[in-house]
Amino acid sequence: MAPRIDFYVLEGADDRARLVYACRLIEKAYLQQLTVCVQLDSPAEVEAFDALLWTFADRAFVPHEAAGPEVRPGPPPAPPVVIGCGQPVAADLLVNLAAEPPEQYAGYARVAEFVDAEPGRREAGRRRFAHYRAAGHLPETHRVNA
Repeated sequence: MAPRIDFYVLEGADDRARLVYACRLIEKAYLQQLTVCVQLDSPAEVEAFDALLWTFADRAFVPHEAAGPEVRPGPPPAPPVVIGCGQPVAADLLVNLAAEPPEQYAGYARVAEFVDAEPGRREAGRRRFAHYRAAGHLPETHRVNA
């Protein structure tokens, strides 16, 4: 079955607002007992997002781990949310915060993409959208006021 692909388009160009919105979606998935894989472009981005996921809201709690040799993919006790910049981990939802679409996105039931008004990120979002369309998917777009 083809994955459902959702693009969340934020009006502003604030990268933190885009990342916090992604954190809120991840929290919602966690509360629905879904597993989540988060893709980023670099180890520095993984480290920063790891810290943000702990602190994005005062009352939020999203257990997670940064991907690495210590992550136990597969059946429990794997963490419900894994943040990485390399190999994707089996999960219900793939949150892509990287510039390119992940190679193994088709193995997920759902893919969430986040785009804001910053010109470079907006253009990368357009390329990802075109990539999914060329592969035969019909991404849905959601306008967001963060």
